[in-house]
Amino acid sequence: MEIAIAICSLFGGLGVLLFGFKVLSDAIAKLANNKLRQLFGKTSTSGKFAGLGIGTATTALIQSSAATTVMTVGFVNAGVMSLTMATAIIMGANIGTTITGYIATLGSFSFSVFVLPLAFIGIFAAMFVKNDKLKTIFYIIGGVGLVFVGLELMNSSMGVFVKSPAFQNAIGAISNPALLLLIGIAITALLQSSSAVTSIVITLVSAAALATTGAPISLFGGGNGVLFLILGTNIGTCVTALISSIGANINAKRAAFIHLMFNVLGTLIFIIPLLIWNGETNNFYNVILSWMHNPGLEIAFFHTIFNVVCVLIFFPFINVFVKVATFVVHEKKSTRARGYEISASLLDERFLETPAIAVLQAKKEAVRLATMALGILTESIDSFLAKDKDASEHIRHNIAIVVDNSRQYTKYLIKLASRDISYQDEKTISALHESLADILRIADLADNMTKYTVHYVDDNLDFSETMCEQIREMKRRIHDLFDVSMIAFNQGDSLAVVRAEEFEDGIDKLKKQMIDGHIRRMNEGTCQPQSSSVLINLVGNMERAADHILNLAHAFDKK
Repeated sequence: MEIAIAICSLFGGLGVLLFGFKVLSDAIAKLANNKLRQLFGKTSTSGKFAGLGIGTATTALIQSSAATTVMTVGFVNAGVMSLTMATAIIMGANIGTTITGYIATLGSFSFSVFVLPLAFIGIFAAMFVKNDKLKTIFYIIGGVGLVFVGLELMNSSMGVFVKSPAFQNAIGAISNPALLLLIGIAITALLQSSSAVTSIVITLVSAAALATTGAPISLFGGGNGVLFLILGTNIGTCVTALISSIGANINAKRAAFIHLMFNVLGTLIFIIPLLIWNGETNNFYNVILSWMHNPGLEIAFFHTIFNVVCVLIFFPFINVFVKVATFVVHEKKSTRARGYEISASLLDERFLETPAIAVLQAKKEAVRLATMALGILTESIDSFLAKDKDASEHIRHNIAIVVDNSRQYTKYLIKLASRDISYQDEKTISALHESLADILRIADLADNMTKYTVHYVDDNLDFSETMCEQIREMKRRIHDLFDVSMIAFNQGDSLAVVRAEEFEDGIDKLKKQMIDGHIRRMNEGTCQPQSSSVLINLVGNMERAADHILNLAHAFDKK
């Protein structure tokens, strides 16, 4: 009966531990969302050392190397991160994840019992606090408490197990290094969390040390046995990224393969000395690690040694990893993009697991869609000036692509809004919905201009060179307005907003000047009266496009 209770306590504790880490990581990510955006916001321009730091810091922050790696696969899939940068981040994530082992080690210390009430204090307080930031802080406190509640439950159950002769015989009989490695891989792949498996191992060895009254309990055949299990967890954690890469593009698959390759090669490097130096008393574990006199801390330290040494060995050969992955993971011809117009979205479902990053990407996607809309508008103006009515089909095709992208974008924003996000992110998502309406309107105005081009050509209308040059000038000013508006949109730069307003005022004045000049020339007989409706509508649509672009500049300053 006692064993049955211990089994229930073990799985219950594991569940509480995993949930505690989930609450803790989500709350920290929510509180530090601006930091996460800063970390990942410049990944396309950062170097390899910066990538290593980003991977380490992000994983230490959100307590999950799997989450960091999945995010990285998402960035590669979206085409905004190179494989070289992704490899550096993946290596950094392997270092960052080792902090979890030290947290699990704290559960074996006597003071940890005083941390348990934090679970009640944090969660209870979060239920009544209205302030979003303060609520998140209380969730962090509650998450820490839940982690220690889980560790306490697991420690108590392990204490029962290690006192059982049957358990001691069973756990001592599993000593084959290959089998231990496979067990570590299988359990980690099943739980999709190397942190959880490492925590189980740490609580087991800590409980075994506390339960020793006579001869020491031989875990996994003694010696380096437990270390082979830890090595297996490093390979097993790659399964999450491999699963995530299913359905992704070729480079995302290569990123997942690099993650697997890094951990497998590192494991092979460490297995050799562990197998050679594996005597009954003279072994790697006893000589290198036992000076700490805390089995849990020794396991956590070995996990750190493994990942830091592997990074030191492999970091100079990042480009080699990329070349090998490119060679092994082939690109099938059928998967190549057909046509420049099929533009990859910057959004990826993987980002939703880390809303702070998802919001960052959603903002970048809005810029991409706006840039596409401006390109279509520019093409429609150029086709008008060139009297090319045949371009209307291509313009409408591109408009359809923007519309289709916008539908997917809206669905993504709805999914993102349903996550546990900060109030500021809620406002950002609301602003992005409004901005999308402006972007679609710019594309619609381009469609209007194709109709004016048809009238221009079919009715054999003619515009003076002065008018055509003014249309070109308005187009240039629209581009200048767009450039400064995107600075305001991306950076929230108030000076850029002021400049955007000045550009838009200039476009309004140019519109009036163009219409007044046309009327004057028409009265002088140098312009055709029948061209007035086309000109007024064309210039009016260009000015309305400028209004919508200015709205993008104001998207966040009014939120």
